[in-house]
Amino acid sequence: MSTIIDYQSLNPDRVLSAVDSAGFQTDGRMLEMNSFENRVFQIGLETGQSIVAKFYRPERWSDAAILEEHEYSLQLAGQEISLVPPIIDERGQTLRHFEGFRFSLFERQGGRPPDFESHDQLRQLGRFIGRMHAIGQQSVYQHRPTLDATTFGSNCTEFLLENNFIPLELEVAYKSLTDDLLIRIQWCFDRCPGMQPIRVHGDCHRGNILWTDTGAHLVDLDDSRMAPAVQDLWMFLSGSREAQEYDLNILLEGYTGFNEFDAAELHLVEALRTLRLIHYFAWIGRRWNDPAFPRAFPWFDTQRSWEQHILDLREQAALMEEPPLACQI
Repeated sequence: MSTIIDYQSLNPDRVLSAVDSAGFQTDGRMLEMNSFENRVFQIGLETGQSIVAKFYRPERWSDAAILEEHEYSLQLAGQEISLVPPIIDERGQTLRHFEGFRFSLFERQGGRPPDFESHDQLRQLGRFIGRMHAIGQQSVYQHRPTLDATTFGSNCTEFLLENNFIPLELEVAYKSLTDDLLIRIQWCFDRCPGMQPIRVHGDCHRGNILWTDTGAHLVDLDDSRMAPAVQDLWMFLSGSREAQEYDLNILLEGYTGFNEFDAAELHLVEALRTLRLIHYFAWIGRRWNDPAFPRAFPWFDTQRSWEQHILDLREQAALMEEPPLACQI
């Protein structure tokens, strides 16, 4: 398998040759798309159409983990959930190999950013996620992790401390704060005794939803994992508590038309937000040897960024003490 540095050898000729090897005839047009975790390209074909090629980051997912995400994508598409599944080759395969790289191909489908000032779009989004979760809970992932206080919490803080990413004078403050936060996060999970993780999108924020004339369209499931259902809802909530509760109830109005929602999971909203903050910094640290990351995140290893990160986490400690958002289901 290729190593991280091999991304540097993923030049245009190699990308086009990989797509050609899959039986498509490229015309030389290529546009690199916005993706840090993988390398994603829009490739022109001689037919005049375009195709999307995604080259997977080495050592992140096993082949089995990629394939079960593909299986879920195909299952959703088979139930007319609007997303673009990987293209299946003549052997029935979705994961392809070329010169040590693993890649998949997808039809190109556009869309526009959603307008969440529109209550109708929020309600449609709730319906969309409810349908997705109704299918997601029918089986479990065997090769993908569960989002919890370990995978997105303690594993991340330990990595950052052990690899000396945190400025020395802030290490004690960071460790004592995150130790306390992890206890609070576990308390939040303990308030949801009946919660069962399901297959979720995992990174369901506004940037990963496109809107078409027929409604919401989901960008791929690369971050999909087992997690509480509310993981795919809370990132659409922002602003004051009143505003969050208002939008939440509109989302759930659509969601509960297709799937049940356990209101106890609202205890997890700020816990999941805290875990995302912790995991985000660890994610950048784990990718720091990839030259694309220092270029994209030059602020990461500065004193100021870590001071602000600690302040943000302290705010989360207070928010986890507040009552959960109220809903009307």
